[in-house]
Parts: sequence; structure tokens; C-alpha cells
Amino acid sequence: MSTFLKGSLVLMLSIFLSKFLGFIYRMQFVRLTGEEVVGIYSTAYPAFIFFLSIIQLGIPVAIAKIVAELRTRNAISQYFSVMRTSVVLTVATTVIFTPLFLFVTPMISGNLLKNDAITMTLYVCIAIVPLAAASGIIKGFFQGIARLEETAVAQLLEQILRILLITFALPFLLNSASPQEAAAYAMGMTLLAEAASLLYLKWKYDKWKTKQKYAKATSSYPLSPLLAIALPSSGSRLFGSFTWFLEPIVFIKALAVTGMTSIAATTLYGVISGVLIPLVLFPSFIPYALSIVLIPAVSDAFARRDLSLLKERIHLSLKFSTLTGCYAATLFYLHGGELVSTLFHVENSTIYMKILAPVFFFYYIQSPLFSILQALDNSKAAFLNSLYGGIGKLLLLFFLASQVSIQEKGAVVAIGFGVLITSFLHIASLKEKKEAQIGFSFFVLPYVVFLITIIARPLLLAIGDQSLIVDCLYTLAFLTIGLVLTRQIKRKEIAVILKIVRTTKRKF
Repeated sequence: MSTFLKGSLVLMLSIFLSKFLGFIYRMQFVRLTGEEVVGIYSTAYPAFIFFLSIIQLGIPVAIAKIVAELRTRNAISQYFSVMRTSVVLTVATTVIFTPLFLFVTPMISGNLLKNDAITMTLYVCIAIVPLAAASGIIKGFFQGIARLEETAVAQLLEQILRILLITFALPFLLNSASPQEAAAYAMGMTLLAEAASLLYLKWKYDKWKTKQKYAKATSSYPLSPLLAIALPSSGSRLFGSFTWFLEPIVFIKALAVTGMTSIAATTLYGVISGVLIPLVLFPSFIPYALSIVLIPAVSDAFARRDLSLLKERIHLSLKFSTLTGCYAATLFYLHGGELVSTLFHVENSTIYMKILAPVFFFYYIQSPLFSILQALDNSKAAFLNSLYGGIGKLLLLFFLASQVSIQEKGAVVAIGFGVLITSFLHIASLKEKKEAQIGFSFFVLPYVVFLITIIARPLLLAIGDQSLIVDCLYTLAFLTIGLVLTRQIKRKEIAVILKIVRTTKRKF
């Protein structure tokens, strides 16, 4: 168990650093360019993720799962067969779909998003897709062999380069740049950072490969077992990215019904999706790290039918994710508006943060739940859950955002509604798996503690009398006391974590 936790903690630290650097990048980007450029960039980004999902077809997840299973049998020679088949398949999808992406881009920006200023940024996105797909293959391999350091360093390298480019290069380009050019320049810097990350991953993969006894693939890995894992995973990811792709389209069209211009709606969407939601999701490095580790870890325990270890890994992962959501939701509900104002210089966001925080408590458990369902061979349920959540979000988004009285507030509610549906359905699906021994009650008490804290904290100690940092520390202390009293945080669990942290520190 300690090996699983050690890997998770090391990955959490690296992802935290990557997210922190990404947060610095986003703050610098918003302050330098303004809300209109952020709106163009943020509106184009979902299309990039959708294009990438089509190219990848869920292959990185399949690689991680298959290689993890081969690792339990010490079948090293088959690793490279899996990689060969995956590369051929990815090259094929890239060659087939890239011309289609180039053809539909003007229609996406002009007809769907009603803003031709997005076209240039979308073209840069298409150039990034093959690089990101190649990186995904290598990352999936390293996840499968339980080597997480390479992925972590690649992410850090990418973020550091983005910060350097945005800080020292972008200001020179902004002097005579229009908003559409500024957004395209920013996306171009993402391309350069992605290329550097890919070069590092390829170097580490080649270096690892030369050390192995079986350095060459003896044959191509069969396509059918690879696709049997990749396609269900791809279906869920593809639909999730497709609904995200439709999100700004529906958002802009719904607000147009109320009389808002497409440029104003694009700018508003950029603030919500490019500033507020990333801030709410900043602590998600913990469940994200766990979700990466979970696929090989749970697959290994499930393959060996070690139900005790399986249950322990699932419960501990969900416990950490739930506590993360509890702390994040409490902090952003009570102090979110002031944090946005201080960090991004964006005003009038308090009401949005109060809508997002209670709902996104459940987002923090979503990625671990999805990974657990995949590892337990229940990818179909994970896909259907995402399907229902995505459809519900889009339908409610158009209905609420088109209401003159609520407009963007309704859009924020709808985005949160999709999170709730998907998370609750994931829990219901996992509850049916007797091996997991998990249900809705697992998450009820932490949420109750969150509700009590956001009600009692302002009554017991007024918010705003102290500095922002002191106020946040008081809130976290209140919440921690509540979690300890309700035994959601136990001394034994803290002792185990501290022991692993000390061991990991000595290791490095």
C-alpha cells in the first residue's frame, strides 16, 4: 500500500507544481492581454481538446492498462509491440482527420461561434494536436510501467516554458497586435511548450528502451484488444470533449437570444471558463494524480483478485479526493470573489463563485471514480454517465442562459448541473460493484461539514475584518476542526501520510 501512496504523493507534488506554474501563466496572461483576448483563447480551447480526443481515440488509456497488465506477467517484449501498434493507429487518425479539421475551422468560428476572430487561434490549435497526441502515447506507456517522474517533469517543463514565453516574448508581440492575433500568439506559445515536452518524453523513452533486454518489438500488438479498451474510453472522453466543444457555442447562442453581442458573450465566456472555473479547479491536482495512478494500481489488484488491497486503494483515493473537494468548496464559497479580484483583477465574480463552489465539491471525486470504473472493466457505465451529464448540461445551459433575468448566472448553474449528474451516476455505478464496497453515504458527511462551515464561519467570526490570507486560514481551521470531530480526518491516516512523506523526502 505504501508504494501506491508514495507514487501518488510524488505525482501530486509534481502536478501541484505544474498547476501552480499554469496558474501563474494564466494570471500573467489575463493581466497582459485583457478579457477579450482571454475570451477568444478560452472559446477556441474546447475545440482543441475535441480535435485531440478524435485523434487519440482513447489510446493512451489503453496503453496504460495493457502495459500494466503485461508488467504483472513480466512480458517486457510485448511493451514495444503495443507501442508500435499505437503509433501506427495515431498516425493514421492524424492523416485522416487533420484535413477535415482545417476544412471545418472557418465554419466553426464564423457560423457556430459567430466570431471570425477565433479562426486564427483554431488553426494554431490544429498544429498542436499531433504533438499532444504523440506525448499522450509516451505518457500512457510510462503510466503503465509505473514510472511517473517522466510525465511530471514533462509537465513542469511545458509550464515553465509557457511562463517564460508569456512573460518575455508576448509583450513584444502585443504592441501592434489585434485581439485575434494576440490570442493566436498565446496559442502558438502553447505549441512551442508542447513541442519541448514531447522532445523530453521521447528522449526519456528512448533512453529507457535501450536499457531493456528486449529493445525491439517482435511483432505488432493485435489491434482488437487495444481498441476494446481504447474505444469505450474514447467514447466517454470524446463525448465529454464534444459537449465542452458545444458549450461556448450554446453559451453564445443563448445569450444572443437575450440581446448580447457575440463579442461580449465570447468575453464573458472567457472570464467564466478561463478564470473562474480554473481557479475553482486549482486544487484538483490531488484527484487528478490519484486518477492517473489508479488505472494501473486498481487493474493490478483486480487482476490478482486481491479484494482487500482493491478496497483499500479505492477507499483511500476517494477519501483524499472528497477531503480535497471539501476544503476547496469551503474556501471558494466564502472567499472566491476576493481571490479572483486579487489574483486576476477581475471584479464582480462573487456570485458566480458561490454558485460554482458547492457543486464542484463533487467534481473532485469525478476523475478518480471514472478511473476506478475503467480499471474494473466498467468503461461502458463511465461513458453513459458522461453522456447523460453532458446532455443535461447543454439542454439546461441553453434554457437558463437564454432567460433575460438570469443570463450568465443560469449558464453557471447549468455547468454545475452537468457535474452533479455525472458524479452521482459514477457513484451509483461503482456502488453496483461489490468489490469496491462504496456508496453515497461515503460522501454525505464531508458535504454536511462543508455546509455547516459556510453557515457557521461568518456567524462566529465576521469575514473581511482581517486580511485575505488570515481570513482564509481561519476558514480552513474551522473546517479542519469539523472534519476531525466527525472523524473524517483520523490520526492514524495522518501518521501514515507523514511517514510516507518522510520516506519519499529521504529518497530524493
